[in-house]
Amino acid sequence: MAIVNKLRLATLAASLAAAALAPATPAAAQALSAKQTGQTVDSVAAVVNDDVITVRELDERAGLIARRLEQQHAPIPPQDQLRSQVLEQMVLERIQIEKAKDDGIVVSDADIQKTLQRLAAANNLPLDVYRSRIEAQGVPWSVFTRDARNELTLSKLREKEVDSKVTVSDAEVANYIASQRGPGARAQQDLRIEHILVKAPADAAPEVVAAAQKKAEALLQQAKTGGKFESLAKDNSQAPDAKQGGDLGFKAPGNLPDALVKAVSQLRPGEIAGDLVRTDDGFEIVRLVDRRIGIGGSAADAPKLVQTHVRHILLRVGDGQSEAAARQKLLDIRRQIEAGGDFAQFARTYSQDGSSSQGGDLGWISPGETVPEFERAMNELKDGEISEPVRSEYGYHLIQVEGRREAEGSVQQQMDLARQAIGQRKAEQAYSDWLRQLRDSAYVQYKIAAPLAQQ
Repeated sequence: MAIVNKLRLATLAASLAAAALAPATPAAAQALSAKQTGQTVDSVAAVVNDDVITVRELDERAGLIARRLEQQHAPIPPQDQLRSQVLEQMVLERIQIEKAKDDGIVVSDADIQKTLQRLAAANNLPLDVYRSRIEAQGVPWSVFTRDARNELTLSKLREKEVDSKVTVSDAEVANYIASQRGPGARAQQDLRIEHILVKAPADAAPEVVAAAQKKAEALLQQAKTGGKFESLAKDNSQAPDAKQGGDLGFKAPGNLPDALVKAVSQLRPGEIAGDLVRTDDGFEIVRLVDRRIGIGGSAADAPKLVQTHVRHILLRVGDGQSEAAARQKLLDIRRQIEAGGDFAQFARTYSQDGSSSQGGDLGWISPGETVPEFERAMNELKDGEISEPVRSEYGYHLIQVEGRREAEGSVQQQMDLARQAIGQRKAEQAYSDWLRQLRDSAYVQYKIAAPLAQQ
């Protein structure tokens, strides 16, 4: 589960590592059998565009996943159901690998070596010992390395096709921070504007207005074609701030003429308004220097981002585990913890999340970094309190809050945190949409029973 984007490093390769280091069991060995369901090892499970997934590849992956589920004391679904779900996952991976190849994405051997060393370090083992452990469990090092390469390739593909295209506007940041200040707070962006004024009062003679407009249009053209705005303002502006290069400094929108605020509303910092702005004083040439979140006076009014230190236990629904069974299991675990049990130990034993090895600890989480259902339940808990089972798209969670703190740093740092949280949320949705479109545009033909989602 990628409930927090910092957990996205819990990749397929890491899952294989956990599975490979687990002791072999009869059920896992059965899943790894070379001739399940009477099919030969070199038969085709699915055709994906110009590539194929073989039954051997499918059974190897299903076996590794079965072994990992056993390690986590999680129920293993019936063989046909497990293979069906694994096959659909492999189809999605294969489609993305082909897309990455078309995009010219390459993962170097040096990148692979760094990843393998990081995985070994995560298991507190030297790389050579880590390799021996994996191979001792029947996983060829070449297969493990191939899967690590694929995972890095998919990560680079997502960055190119999705993450790099996600944008977060200043208005979104302002609204987000305002929402953290409470329901009565108002989102406000202070504006820093430079301007050049050519005077032409509303009651001036028509010829005076025409001459002023002509001069202002010539200055606007100079500014657009590379003229230094500050110098143009010092030499030509008839406003009191001409000596400062026409710089008005940061001001709240309410303290600026409406016409100037409207003129820069769609501009990015550094851009010049395309048309002259007519005000009561004359013709204005306007440049937006920057935006910032308005603090509203004292430091006590500065926006704060409350971070929560949280841990959880996740039980997935499906794969042989019903809604009722998952919820009841968490209720039983909750009673045992409240009777003196160790939350971290229960997380290590039962949680089906990448954080299980850390006792379910997700670290310090900022608003927006978790799925909405998780965040709402987390925000309602007191320090040390444990939630009832909470349902999200990933399954059922048992949540415990360890503490809270206000994010430290400047307003700019808080803006950066907000921008990151919004960007992560938008990226997850964008990736889901992109993956669905990619899947719909691919040619897929199943040679064995189609995955349940496709039937």
